[in-house]
Amino acid sequence: MTSDAIQYSEIRELPLESVLALYRANEWSSAQKPELLHKALLASHSLVTAWDGTRLIGLGNAISDGCLVVYYPHLLVLPEYQGQGIGRA
Repeated sequence: MTSDAIQYSEIRELPLESVLALYRANEWSSAQKPELLHKALLASHSLVTAWDGTRLIGLGNAISDGCLVVYYPHLLVLPEYQGQGIGRA
């Protein structure tokens, strides 16, 4: 898959199962707390997702005080899509 076919979105309509599949594929323990993970992502200051059609293949979020400080706690890309510049985009 080329990164040209990847669509990026800031829309916060995230199917929980898609989020969990992404976190599990990257072996992140956050997948063990699905409701809290989903709630936390939706409450992020910024949230960007990457999609290959209807498949969630990447996600990054930011937490900020809105003035000076930004923290990027999560940046995940499905393993089979890594190395294509998706996280960098």
